[in-house]
Amino acid sequence: MFLETDNAIRLAGMKILNEKLGTVDAERFISLISRENFDYTKWREENLNQNISVRELSQKATEYAKNLKS
Repeated sequence: MFLETDNAIRLAGMKILNEKLGTVDAERFISLISRENFDYTKWREENLNQNISVRELSQKATEYAKNLKS
């Protein structure tokens, strides 16, 4: 089993995000999941099993992050 380096994974992830969301929304997505109160693992378990588009997924992440601030 070949494990990618951290840098290779980051580059591949950014490439996919840029292709699917565009540069601005990809950066917004990264910003959203990087916030200290955002529990990406919990959010992923609650939301990624749905059959939704990447854009809808980004919108759900935005809504989730906003609710954490409340």
